[in-house]
This record gives sequence, C-alpha cells and structure tokens, in this order.
Amino acid sequence: MTSVDAAGQIGSGERIDPPSLVALAAESIRKMILSGAYAPGERLIEERLTEQLGISRPPLREALRLLQNDGLVVTRPRYGSTVATLTDQDVFEILTLRTGLERMAVELGVPVQDRSRLAACHAALERMERNARDEDRGSLVENGYTFHASIVGLAGHRRLSEIYRSVQQQMLLCMSRNLDAREKHYENLVEHVRRHRYLLELIEAGDPQAVLAELAVHGERSFAEPHDAEHGR
Repeated sequence: MTSVDAAGQIGSGERIDPPSLVALAAESIRKMILSGAYAPGERLIEERLTEQLGISRPPLREALRLLQNDGLVVTRPRYGSTVATLTDQDVFEILTLRTGLERMAVELGVPVQDRSRLAACHAALERMERNARDEDRGSLVENGYTFHASIVGLAGHRRLSEIYRSVQQQMLLCMSRNLDAREKHYENLVEHVRRHRYLLELIEAGDPQAVLAELAVHGERSFAEPHDAEHGR
C-alpha cells in the first residue's frame, strides 16, 4: 500500500495537495443546494454561511463565485447571491437533451460488449445506496448523475460523454428537484435507489428496448407529470 507522510508526500514521490478552504466551502454549499436545504431562488446570506461553515467572507465569496461559474448560484450587485432557478423551458430543454443523449448511449452500448465498463455503474450505485441509508441527499444527487453518466459511458463514445458532462450542473439542478418531488409524493430514498438498481439489471440483461422503456418513465419528468410518475418507476 502506498503511504502518505504528514506533508502529503506519497512514497513514490508524487505529492497530493489537500483541498483548499475555498474548494471545501464550495462543495459544502453545493451539497446544501442539491439536498434541498436551500431552495431555488433562496438568498444565500453571507453572515449565516460564514458562521455555519466557520470561514471568513473572502473564501466564502470565492466559493460562491465558483458555484456561480457552475450555474448553481446567481450573484447580483447590491443584492448578493441566490440559488439558481430553472424555468419550465429550462427543464424541458435539459430533460429532452438528457433523454436524447441517454437513448443514443443505450442504442450504441446495450448489449454491453465491454463488461468492464459496468464497474463504474456498480460503483456509483453502491455509493447511492450508502447515501440513501445515510439520508445524504446532496451526495445522492451527485452520485445519481455519476450513475447516469456511467450508463452513457457504456457506449464507448468519447464525444457523447463529453456533451453529457457539459450540462452536468444543469442536470444536477433538475435531478435535485426530481428527488425532492419524488420523496414528497411517491417514494423514499431507498426506493429511489432501487429504481436505479432495476435499470442496471435491465442493462446487464442486454435488451436495449427494455432499457429504453424503463428510462422513459425514470427521469425528471416526475416533477412535471406527477400522476404519470406515481404509476411509473
């Protein structure tokens, strides 16, 4: 096993730099947004966040700037920062883009020819199961995205995966809203993850049409069409 000394030096001579205070603050706020602790459009009060995170204003503001670059936060002069919101048109565009990309990935990647690619799917799913047990909603949303990105990766299509990653932050906002709506009306966190395990079982069975049929009732449309979601997966 490779050892790391007190200075962060790995035995092989490679150095690992610890996360910066700004990066840690940005990740904490990201988790709060994705978990629903801060609602879309809600103001991010600097005084409250500095106290909650135990940091001063300069690193907090830099963290908020990073989140603004990611599209999760909107900052306006003399008003401060708020959680980004998605219009109905935003949701429609993100959902239809995600659906099209995942459909293409399934058509190209199922049945799975390179079974080693499934390892990433299983790893993400295991993290989701742990997040559900811990009721860690922010991490569950992030690992849910990773799970779907790993399905796209089954196609072995580099440009397809790059396009999927290019709208990651917007998808995360959609998936956060979806998780909140489903948990309130249809399913608990464990059931939410169980749907993803079922989807992976269909992928491993190798029937692309069954996978596409499951994906058709699987995604974010639940918060736009609650009646349909109640009777779907």
